[in-house]
Amino acid sequence: MAHRSWCAETTGQESNERLEFLGDAVLQLVVTDHIFRTYDLLPEGELAKVRASVVSSAALAEVAAVLNVGDALLLGKGEDQSGGREKPSILADAMEAVIGAVYLDSGWRPAADLVMRLLGVHIGTAAAGPGGHDYKTRLQELAARRFDQLPRYEVLDEGPDHAKRFFATVLVAGEVRGRGEGRSKKQAEQGAARMAWEALSSLLAAVPGPGPDGHGGAEDPAALPGPEEPAGPDERDGADGLAGADEMAGAGGPDAEALPGA
Repeated sequence: MAHRSWCAETTGQESNERLEFLGDAVLQLVVTDHIFRTYDLLPEGELAKVRASVVSSAALAEVAAVLNVGDALLLGKGEDQSGGREKPSILADAMEAVIGAVYLDSGWRPAADLVMRLLGVHIGTAAAGPGGHDYKTRLQELAARRFDQLPRYEVLDEGPDHAKRFFATVLVAGEVRGRGEGRSKKQAEQGAARMAWEALSSLLAAVPGPGPDGHGGAEDPAALPGPEEPAGPDERDGADGLAGADEMAGAGGPDAEALPGA
């Protein structure tokens, strides 16, 4: 797939931008049609929030990263050297181009099935409670929008299998921003994401520039202070309050059969 930076260095080559345009339209319609038919009790405002979360650059970039879409990109030398294959904005655009290409090649049904296979879980999670306590999604969207990077988690565990505890650290823009722990990996990651999201939201809202809500921000993520030290042994049980995140993260997406035919 050809990024515009590669086309600028290669004469006579067309970028994927037209396919991105088409893929974005197909994606929007697939998701809109599905949530409209499936969640008939959600009002218009909540449906819009679900759709916005599912078709966001962060969600698409996460899917693209799992599929290793970055490896298939043709990038200009400068963009490639600056880490373009991992930038959420570039990955999200490439994912839209893939959807557009599938639609052109095979029509509505295969394109709709692809969207649902890739984003069904995201739809289910968002519809269960947009934003809710899914701090991993919140942090992912904030990091992608503000820093054009996805959060990176490092998880360690200790103890016997029947009493294992997990300890997670989350990095945003190369800096440690949160730590959490719990009785499962998902629980620990949710705890770390919550600490990072709350800290970054407060810091970005306190300085000029577009922040998590579009009203505050910081240009240099390295200038933001890191998280507080993790809680001591007597305070650890508090992290288990995020146990509900396990069920949310495991929620499956709805079936694609309700989508209209070609």
